[in-house]
Amino acid sequence: MQPSGFSQNASYLGPHGEPPLSRTGFIILSIIMAIFTGPAIVLNATVIIVSLMHKQLRQPLNYALVNMAVADLGTAMTGGVLSVVNNAQGYFSMGRTGCVMEGFAVSLFGITSLCTVALIAVERMFVVCKPLGQITFQKKHAVGGIALSWLWSLTWNLPPLFGWGRYELEGVGTSCAPDWHNHDPHNVSYILAYFAVCFATPFAIILASYTKLMWTLHQVSKMACVEGGAVAKGEMKVASMVVLMVLTFLISWLPYASLALLVVYNPDVEIHPLVGTVPVYLAKSSTVYNPIIYIYLNKQFRKYAVPFLLCGKEILTDEEASEATTVEYSNKVSPA
Repeated sequence: MQPSGFSQNASYLGPHGEPPLSRTGFIILSIIMAIFTGPAIVLNATVIIVSLMHKQLRQPLNYALVNMAVADLGTAMTGGVLSVVNNAQGYFSMGRTGCVMEGFAVSLFGITSLCTVALIAVERMFVVCKPLGQITFQKKHAVGGIALSWLWSLTWNLPPLFGWGRYELEGVGTSCAPDWHNHDPHNVSYILAYFAVCFATPFAIILASYTKLMWTLHQVSKMACVEGGAVAKGEMKVASMVVLMVLTFLISWLPYASLALLVVYNPDVEIHPLVGTVPVYLAKSSTVYNPIIYIYLNKQFRKYAVPFLLCGKEILTDEEASEATTVEYSNKVSPA
């Protein structure tokens, strides 16, 4: 059933050339991806639209969060929607060119999102921990970090289009990604470099910032009882939100990264296509987690996002967003 001219990797077929999954299995995968993709599109679009509509939400931290929503929306619109369609058909229907385009787009958006998580972690660490005294992230820092995240991702996802590495079918053969299975030294060198600069480096930054953040939160939690300051409490709530975002992202992407790295280092390992597909879909499901966390844990944002989702229906709030105090306090130090 493959389109003419598109060579499918033999690893996606069984020992007798049969499909890796039954028709029912493909339909189930399509439904699962639809369950994640639909809400991801709606929620990430909500984050973007509401942030653009309300001036109160246009803060440096929110710039990074909106950038993450843009990247996650891109992942959902490309990798998510195509996974739903292709699994419904039982095969990848867009040919070799479509595979390369999907692999490039999903990788570009995914690595941009990962770099943005690192940016948010660093920004939150600076706001809460103040390692350089009262110097804080401003608008120009946020914009610069966002531009760097896209440039970094673009730089390392372009090489397969020009011969260093390549994009190929993965899992059960209904989506595309960088080719982890090709044992050619030229391809392996790209994969190792890709891991080092697109996974290991952002992860190291995230974990370092996360560790520093947790230690400071531990100290702030003691001070909050003594000082009872709104700023200290606001810092702790916003930081806790970001920490949760980081953890869900790591939980979503680490299985995929670990499996791909295992294949690179141990080419002879045999992994069933369905086993290889689970981490892929777990990674793509991360696009729905961040907006949920943002909407439900950030009272300032929830004030505007929930009525938007409910088509204008107002909701009652008992207090103003404590996070607004944190942001306002940070901005008083120096103009954005």
